[in-house]
Amino acid sequence: MTGEFDVAGVFIPAVVIWALLSMAVGVVVRRILTATHFYRLVWHRGLFDLALFFILWGLVAYMGNRYGLPAWIVR
Repeated sequence: MTGEFDVAGVFIPAVVIWALLSMAVGVVVRRILTATHFYRLVWHRGLFDLALFFILWGLVAYMGNRYGLPAWIVR
């Protein structure tokens, strides 16, 4: 796997793609946690959200490197 993706003639580093995907997943996860009132158990919501973002970023990067990106993301 190369370290960058060609999106409409522009080379974008893989780390940027993984970060954007993890941000999108993070929005969904945070909404679920808010709806279930999970944040009442969290001491510092900002730190928790930051840690959640890095965990999701690592997970998305691992899955992306292992299985690749779908064709609709990279054309």
